[in-house]
Amino acid sequence: MMARAGHNRGRTLVSATAVLALLMTLTGLVRPNRLSDPRAELATTINAILDDPRLEGALVGVVVADAETGERLYARAADQRQLPASNMKLFTSAAALEVLGPDHRFTTTVASTGVLRRGILSSDLYLRGTGDPTLRAADLQQLANAVAEAGIRVVTGDLVIDDTFFDAVPLGTEWGWDDEPLRTAAQVTSVPVTPTGELDPGSLAVIVRPAATVGAAPTVTTDPPTGRVVIINRATTGAAGSATTLSVTREHGTNHIVITGSTPLGGAEVRRYTSLEHPSEVTADVFRTALTQAGVRVIGDTVTGVATPPDVTVYATRESVPLIQLLPQFLKLSKNTVAEILMKAMGRAAFDQGSWPAGRQAAAEALAAWGVDMAVTRIMDGSGLSRRNLIAPAQITALLLGVQDEPWFPAWYAALPIAGRDGTLAGRMRQTVAEGNVHAKTGTLTAVSTLSGYVTNADGERLVFSVMFNNYLSGAPTDLQDRIAVALAEYDPTPEDPASRTAELTGDRYRPAAPQGRAGEVECSWIEEYDACAA
Repeated sequence: MMARAGHNRGRTLVSATAVLALLMTLTGLVRPNRLSDPRAELATTINAILDDPRLEGALVGVVVADAETGERLYARAADQRQLPASNMKLFTSAAALEVLGPDHRFTTTVASTGVLRRGILSSDLYLRGTGDPTLRAADLQQLANAVAEAGIRVVTGDLVIDDTFFDAVPLGTEWGWDDEPLRTAAQVTSVPVTPTGELDPGSLAVIVRPAATVGAAPTVTTDPPTGRVVIINRATTGAAGSATTLSVTREHGTNHIVITGSTPLGGAEVRRYTSLEHPSEVTADVFRTALTQAGVRVIGDTVTGVATPPDVTVYATRESVPLIQLLPQFLKLSKNTVAEILMKAMGRAAFDQGSWPAGRQAAAEALAAWGVDMAVTRIMDGSGLSRRNLIAPAQITALLLGVQDEPWFPAWYAALPIAGRDGTLAGRMRQTVAEGNVHAKTGTLTAVSTLSGYVTNADGERLVFSVMFNNYLSGAPTDLQDRIAVALAEYDPTPEDPASRTAELTGDRYRPAAPQGRAGEVECSWIEEYDACAA
């Protein structure tokens, strides 16, 4: 009897415990089906994604943080410095908005110290630039027309191109010499000209049109038109319907442009791009031609590298659009030369020195105010081309957190590439919850792939993240970055059953094939056919 009584008391105790648990569940004090901590599940998911053989032996750094509180949700090698590639543009663009201001405009002026009598200007004519990355041949023509409208018909002196707003160093530290012919590594000048419809200052568009007969050389023109380049046309016109195999290169240290390959009979024109040697000289040539077309004759020579004297009479002025309006094309298509112009412009604005060292110092002061630890960060240029840049993912997320209260942040956020929609993310994360959600900057160099930005999770909370891969031997493992971004977009800090979703994320539900070919190895800005990135 005593044993039975004890057994009944045990059953009564168990029943009371069950009732108490039920009451706690109904009142919300505990959650049902809480199989594990959601943050732990997120870590499991990311770790599973990173457990990929392509990353074996590589440097891998990942940081994820709550955008409002800054609390870290995940970190791996957070303080391990790596090459950021074009993630450097996050730092450059934000610092430029702070140092130069969102309303900053680049100005180009035409001026002289001489006296104008009866249409004759008895002095030199100066074209002075401050780095306008949007200056095109049509803009130079408008400046020339304004000179003519001011009554100038003859300039007795020289045409002087004042490119002294920036220093005379055209290329960044440890840029690859073999990249020099590419528009992505154009020489930096304060008086650049850019092809129509592009934001590639210091570059040239080479336009190839098929001939009327098979085997004949195609016609070649340039944008802007200039006599400062030598076209070496070794290309042919192929049979109708044949493949386009055109290649355009610039011989090292020269403006000799070599065209090879074939374009099909009856095919559309093909545009290829190259950087320029001494781009200020090309600007000078384009402007001199524009003056002639406007009816202004310059008797003297063309000179570059001479500063405009004080107390000049300004005959024409052009202003670019505000910096804030340049951001979308700059960031979404990752324009390297624009980043370098911004870096030198910051140095000029802050220290009256249009150089990379002065620009880095100006940028560093702005970045430190947002919580970026410059003592553990090395910045060498504005674009990320230099392989001496070293930034840890923790410092990238510090920047992403720090700029959110700036008045220009909404425009900056909107200017970042958007997953599945535009820019260098146009072809990535399509048909996932990350599409239209992730705003992030890509970065690509040989053996370097980075992705850093913002994502809104399943609970409507914004997260910041930085994913950095260095020293891998495979093609760029961007699909792993995409899977992490999708996991963050699907992350719910208060799910009913987080394990089920984690199982999906670590399986094959979202495992796109790694990009193949040239478009898979480099950013959109590094190839001629931007549409390949959206394929």
